[in-house]
Amino acid sequence: MKSIVLNKNISRRVENGHPWIFANEINTSKEKDTNAAPGEIVDVFTFDKKFIGKGYYNPKSQISVRLLTRDKSDIINDDFFLNKIKQAWEYRKKIGYQENCRLIFGEADDIPQLIIDKFNDYFVIQTLALGIDVWKPAIVKALNTLFTPKGIFERNDVPVRELEGMEQQKGFLSEEFDTNIIIQEKSSDGKVGIKMHVDISTGQKTGYFLDQQDNRFAIKNIVKDADVLGAFCYTGSFEISAAHFGAKSVLGLDISQNAIDMCNKNALLNKVQNICTFECVNAFDVLKTLSKEEKKWDVVMLDPPSFTKSRSSIDKAVAGYKEINLRGIKLVKPGGFLVTSSCTNLVQPQLFYDIILMAAKDAKRRIRQVVFNAQSADHPIISGQENTHYLKFLIVQVL
Repeated sequence: MKSIVLNKNISRRVENGHPWIFANEINTSKEKDTNAAPGEIVDVFTFDKKFIGKGYYNPKSQISVRLLTRDKSDIINDDFFLNKIKQAWEYRKKIGYQENCRLIFGEADDIPQLIIDKFNDYFVIQTLALGIDVWKPAIVKALNTLFTPKGIFERNDVPVRELEGMEQQKGFLSEEFDTNIIIQEKSSDGKVGIKMHVDISTGQKTGYFLDQQDNRFAIKNIVKDADVLGAFCYTGSFEISAAHFGAKSVLGLDISQNAIDMCNKNALLNKVQNICTFECVNAFDVLKTLSKEEKKWDVVMLDPPSFTKSRSSIDKAVAGYKEINLRGIKLVKPGGFLVTSSCTNLVQPQLFYDIILMAAKDAKRRIRQVVFNAQSADHPIISGQENTHYLKFLIVQVL
C-alpha cells in the first residue's frame, strides 16, 4: 500500500484522534508516494515512521487524507464498510432510533464524508469526498444486505463535491420509486409525533431535518394552549408539532413558496389545518415589522439557515444571530418562551448562548434557560471534532 508521511513540526491533532490530514501537514520531500491516485487508500505515518492509520487520499482537496481506521490489520474492502454500517446501526438501535434516523454521520461513525439517512424503508446517501465516492457500490451493497430497502437515492447535488474534483449529481441507486414519502416522527424514548411528507429528491439536504427530531418533542409543554409564531419554518415540522401538541394558533413564515405549499400539505396530513396558517414572506423583514407593531406571542420559534460556513465571516454570523433573536425576544409576551436554533458549527454552544444573552439585554428582557440541547443523538458528537457538534437548540423563558 502507498504511504503518506507527516511533517515533523505539526500539532499532535491527528495523533490525538482527528481524522483529517491537511495538505500542509504532509512531508512532500520524504516518503510521500506521488503515484497514489486520487481516491486511493494510503497508509499514514509520523515523520519517525510510526503508523497512524489508513485513509483515502485526494491531492486535489485541501484535506489530503481522511482516516478510516487506526488499526494496521484492517483491510479496506466491501466487508469493511458492511461492518462499519452494521456497527452504526447497532448503535442507533441501542439508543432508540430505528424508524427514521441518521444511520451514518460521517466522521462521527468513522466513515468520513459519508451521510446516510434512513427514512423507514428508504435510504438517502451523500458521498461528499472522492475517497468515499469510490466505495459507493460497496455502500449500496451493504444497505441491500442489511436492510432490503424499498429504495436508495443519491443526493450528491451539493457544491462541496466540486472541492473534491467531483460533479454534483443525484438519482436512484436502486430501482426507481416514488420519492415523495410519508414518515412519522418518534422520539428516542418511543413517543409518537407528527407525520410529514418528505420529498427526498428535491427537499433540502437529504429531504428532511432529522437532527431536530428529539427537539421537536421538547416544545410539547410550552406550546399547549399557546399562540405560536414560527419563523423560517421550511416544511413546518416545528409549527405542526406545536399544533399537534395543543397550540391554540400557529403562524409559520418562510420565504419559499414551495416550502409553504408543503407546510399546508403537512398541516392537512396531521389534521391541524384549522390551527396553522403559513405565509410566504421574508421572515427577517416581517419579524422587524411585527416588533414595530408591538405584536406578541406566547411562543416564538426561530430556526434560521446557517449564517456562515467560513471563519472569516464569523462576526457577521454573530451579528445576524443577535439581530434575529433580538427581534424574536421582543415578540414574546412576558412569561412566554423563545425557541431558537443555530446549525452553524463555527458558532459553538457557549458563543450561541452568549449571543442570546446579548439580544435579551438589548431588548431589556431577562431570560431563564429551560432546555439547551444539541442535535439528536443519532448524529453523534465526537470530542475534538467541532464539525460533529453543529446544532444548538435553546428554549428560554422571556421575563
